[in-house]
Amino acid sequence: MLTSVDRLLFVRQVPIFEKLRDDFIVRLASVMDELSFPANYAIFKQGEEGRSLYIVVSGKVKVHIGDKLLAEVNKGKYFGEMAVFDTEPRSASATTLEPCECLELTQEQLYDAIEETPEIAVNIIRQLSCRIRQLNQQINAIALKN
Repeated sequence: MLTSVDRLLFVRQVPIFEKLRDDFIVRLASVMDELSFPANYAIFKQGEEGRSLYIVVSGKVKVHIGDKLLAEVNKGKYFGEMAVFDTEPRSASATTLEPCECLELTQEQLYDAIEETPEIAVNIIRQLSCRIRQLNQQINAIALKN
């Protein structure tokens, strides 16, 4: 369990929140729930409704479609962010590779935060664009091999 100060310092280092004002980080960090998951636990499954993003505090999570690994997410990284912006089913599954502690930010908490501090939306868009560019590079690398 994180102390209030540890939680604040931790959330401050997460890329989508790193450029936000301290007062906003304090409020955001205080509303997130801290969750514990055992190893090999399905946090969510492809096709399920989702309305939360998760930030890994400790441990490691794999994001996957069936047996196809899409990403391994470790301390300070986040996953599940697409679900907080649309009402579409989860596009992939997330399963713990080892015992994990995560912070959960719900869609409602995020929307309230964006209403108060719109810069968070810009940070998230920037991070999502970066992920899309990385995926495009991976797809192009595969296409060049074939």
